[in-house]
Amino acid sequence: MTGAPSQEFRSGFVSLVGRPNVGKSTLVNRLVGAKVAIVSDRPQTTRTQIRGVRTTPSSQIVLLDTPGIHKPRTLLGERTNDRARSTLAEVDVVCHLVEANAPIGPGDRYVSELVQQVDTPKVLVVSKTDLASHDAVGAQLVAAAGGLGAYDAYVPLSSLTGDGVDALVGELESRLPEGPEYYPGGVVTDQPETFLVAELVREKLLQVAREEIPHSITVHAEELDARDDDVLRFEVRVLVERESQKGMVIGRGGSVIKAAGTQARAELEALFGAHVHLETKVKVERDWQRRAHALDRLGY
Repeated sequence: MTGAPSQEFRSGFVSLVGRPNVGKSTLVNRLVGAKVAIVSDRPQTTRTQIRGVRTTPSSQIVLLDTPGIHKPRTLLGERTNDRARSTLAEVDVVCHLVEANAPIGPGDRYVSELVQQVDTPKVLVVSKTDLASHDAVGAQLVAAAGGLGAYDAYVPLSSLTGDGVDALVGELESRLPEGPEYYPGGVVTDQPETFLVAELVREKLLQVAREEIPHSITVHAEELDARDDDVLRFEVRVLVERESQKGMVIGRGGSVIKAAGTQARAELEALFGAHVHLETKVKVERDWQRRAHALDRLGY
């Protein structure tokens, strides 16, 4: 987009909430048109608020991909829940996601109770329609309308195929106020490069060794001093809670950490438009999910 926005230009913030693994991150990536949030079928993969930015000639939607709201078992879980809840009254529209291919359960109803407590406009999204029959999607819409409180709109969609996404965009845009561009055209996220590096390495570790890798890993990245070779260099530290978990992350002969690094580097080079070098280390940070000091230091 070039020039100043017209008077009718609409902009605002939209929070995506729901129980874990309902497709929030996948939907953010689809709406933005680029990968700004990591995706995994492991619950509670998203741990922070991730902003994705969708800009068109008529609107700018700033999307907040929030952690899945769940029954916490650690201090980290309590903090991620608090992050998700805190967005509800601070945005222009709330999108509550439920799955088309799973019955509405206590977790969905709990999230709905939180959503109903704010005056923010609300859209109920039935996601993953590609995994359910037409009749099942219709039944889920009826169940949601009857059992989850009042919403301003109900939208079935598939983030994988794109079906229904335009309808959601229309519902969101119609509820945004007239406003400015918060981010310049072409910006798809406000996350720093180090955050994207750390998150992509974590995603690839979860994919490479699904059963072996503990979900309690976290990844921290720092940019290293530039050299005269046009390569972006990062030190990546993978933290585990137990000494026994270290070998799982490294893998036999370094196979797991090498495969994850190779896959992450390929996506990062496409994202950054530059060569990327990762220096990866695995360290033990005992019980980091349960210690306030460790969570503060790690940005949680």
